[in-house]
Amino acid sequence: MGQPRSDKELLQAIAANLRKLRKTRKLSQIDVYIDTDIHVGRIERGQTNMTVTTLSDLCTYYQISLKEFFDTLDFMPPIKRG
Repeated sequence: MGQPRSDKELLQAIAANLRKLRKTRKLSQIDVYIDTDIHVGRIERGQTNMTVTTLSDLCTYYQISLKEFFDTLDFMPPIKRG
């Protein structure tokens, strides 16, 4: 098997969106960890490619749907030409 796929720009956009959600709710990273058992530090820096399940858990915690999360994501994927 090859290396896991990763898109740094997408990870950075997701990280920024999660950081914004946390700060809007006036929560620290420690608060999130205590409540969810998820370390968000590396996630919020865009240094880790989290699972969809983890993203879903964080969205549930922030009381936002996955659809709402992606609707507010500031990311435009590049057009790949074959």
